Amino acid sequence: MRRLLLLMGALLLLAGLGFGGLWLAHVRGWLPKGDDPWGRLDLAAPPGLFTGRQLRALIDDPLACVAVLKAARIDFTAMADQPISEGCGYADAVRWQGEKARFREPLALTCTMAAGLVLFERQVLQPAATAMLGSPVTRIEDYGTYNCRNIGREESRRRSEHAKANAIDLAGFTLANGHRITVAHDWGRKTPEGRLLARLRDGACGLFKVVLGPDFNADHRDHFHIDMGPFEACR
Repeated sequence: MRRLLLLMGALLLLAGLGFGGLWLAHVRGWLPKGDDPWGRLDLAAPPGLFTGRQLRALIDDPLACVAVLKAARIDFTAMADQPISEGCGYADAVRWQGEKARFREPLALTCTMAAGLVLFERQVLQPAATAMLGSPVTRIEDYGTYNCRNIGREESRRRSEHAKANAIDLAGFTLANGHRITVAHDWGRKTPEGRLLARLRDGACGLFKVVLGPDFNADHRDHFHIDMGPFEACR
């Protein structure tokens, strides 16, 4: 028993020293921004162990989220709140149209979703497309963001995250060389396009709370549903 207590004490001491060292590195600014568990998200920083956690921390801190977008010089417009009525509406939303990869029109999104999509383009989409298909993405096809409806448009189900501008459906991507990749046509194929879509799905899962694609059900056969709601899923 005495040896067990000594061992437990030694382990606790080592854990304390490790935590203390990590905290000191945080205070001194020695940690890469994405690897700092107490750090604030920096959209310009390379991806790290805690990038996804830092993004999710913005869900409950809309002022910090806006500050993150401004610090990265993201071109966005703050939207007036639309009070929640019958489960539909939004707060702390922004209007944003993308960066190098543009959407067909400005999107209405919660600030956290917009920040997540910036990270998705910078850290997942563009690097993967360039490496796997030899060309960056210039256009993103979507099926919309804000939409006052239930999940699956079924009356018996709860409100979708689309009803709070907290979700987007991504359907396809067009490269700078004109090549087009769509979830409907290319998902699951043993081709460079199919492998790219698989990598995009996996990369999105590291950032957003919910990512659902064709492997989930037939309703998602032609798009990736992505949201920052209260649940977690990667399918």
